[in-house]
Amino acid sequence: MVEKRESLKIWTVLLAIATFSFSLSGTFLVRSGILNSVHAFANDPARGIFILGLLALVIGGSLALFAYRAPTLTAGGLFAPISREGALVLNNILLCSLCAVVLTGTMYPPFMSLLFDRTISVGKPFFDATTIPLAIPLFIFMGFGPMLPWKRAQLWPVLQRLWIAALLAGVAFAVFTFGMSGILPILCSALAVWVIASSVLDITERVRLFRMPLSGSFQRARMLPRSIFGTAIAHAGVGVTVLGLAAMSQAQHKIVEVPVGTTEHLAGYDWTLTNVTQEPGPNYSALVATLEVRHNGKIVTIMHPSKRSFNSQNQTTTEVSIHTNLLADLYGVLGDKHGTDAAPTYVLRLHYNPLAPWMWLGALIMAIGGVLSLSDRRMRVGAPRRAKPTPNTVTAA
Repeated sequence: MVEKRESLKIWTVLLAIATFSFSLSGTFLVRSGILNSVHAFANDPARGIFILGLLALVIGGSLALFAYRAPTLTAGGLFAPISREGALVLNNILLCSLCAVVLTGTMYPPFMSLLFDRTISVGKPFFDATTIPLAIPLFIFMGFGPMLPWKRAQLWPVLQRLWIAALLAGVAFAVFTFGMSGILPILCSALAVWVIASSVLDITERVRLFRMPLSGSFQRARMLPRSIFGTAIAHAGVGVTVLGLAAMSQAQHKIVEVPVGTTEHLAGYDWTLTNVTQEPGPNYSALVATLEVRHNGKIVTIMHPSKRSFNSQNQTTTEVSIHTNLLADLYGVLGDKHGTDAAPTYVLRLHYNPLAPWMWLGALIMAIGGVLSLSDRRMRVGAPRRAKPTPNTVTAA
């Protein structure tokens, strides 16, 4: 909007400041020890104080500079609610609302502990109940936004162009109904298909694919700005990530206590604990398990989860073994040893996480879309390049 319509300049700068400020705030929370979680590693109050000072300097300096320069930023032109500007504003509102929900859920427990001396926990049920209602309209309008014209638009022509994406989303909803449980994962998966299909349709509409000779479509594609492709790729990456998140709700896990030689069944795989050995390390001793994973009788992978005991620090860590094939993660964890030395048993945690790699693959696709947009010629055009002198150039005194 800043580039095309000279709009929302102040809001864009404020979002940039807030983004980096939240990044530093997250670093402060997990390094200072305020939050106790699996991510709160390397706690150090001295480091936390340093980051807090850096946080105050960055946020205070940025907001002071913003307050000083904001009046010089002029407002842009007007636009109708149904327009690409309107879609982007709605996108901003929903994303900022999601940010506020996550911030509230993260900071509510420490504030309750500090102010009222009460220990509470905010977990998955809270975030599911508060973020999904905001995410669903975000995904719906993400399909419309790129196809809406600037300043003023009509919704019906856009809907006519997106009927194929809507049809694919409906088919996906019907298919996922038979393969998934829970209405919200099914709905989010269908909306992910909607986002991916609408991104593809946006490009096909612009190059008029199948409506003109293929050579003409290629020529139109060459003339499109890279930012158009970057937008489509980034939106498709969002769809891939949402598919991974929705599929993870169907993850299966099992906690068992078994002796060596036992086979457990999970998600169509046979997990066999074939051996457990004691192995020395540089500064630890490790209990290493050997897990054979088979599918339909064929071996898929051999996993080696372990537990490491550091005698000098009196600390025990768990080394997880993960096997991925881009469609699922097989996840094995070795727990405590029970029983006697003659007949020991071992606790195993087995996990099957479908489409878990897609969460990270989608993030990579989004990053590729951003890089492609930044490589657009409009972002690289600066001062004109000085022409090279020709051999016949005569310099006058």
